[in-house]
Amino acid sequence: MLWVIVGSGLVTVVPRVAPLALLSRVALPPALARGLGYVPVAVLAALLTQAVALPRGRPALPPYNLGALAILPALAVAARTRSLIATVGVAAMAALRLLVR
Repeated sequence: MLWVIVGSGLVTVVPRVAPLALLSRVALPPALARGLGYVPVAVLAALLTQAVALPRGRPALPPYNLGALAILPALAVAARTRSLIATVGVAAMAALRLLVR
């Protein structure tokens, strides 16, 4: 049983630590470093788009998809301010207003 726990830990840790250990000693080309800066935003956008556009695994438009309504003010604030804190705040308020009716 212990070997299963240790093996699971290694399978989880090694793929995360190995790239950090290897790439920390190498200078990345500027274009690659700049491109890698967009990875977190792209992943978050993909997850958010799937969650909003496909609630319960099927496409749904408003008024059956309240998440799509809640994200519109957040997108407007994000485009205008480019501030994560302001965007999250507006998204939270829009979601709360839709839930508390």
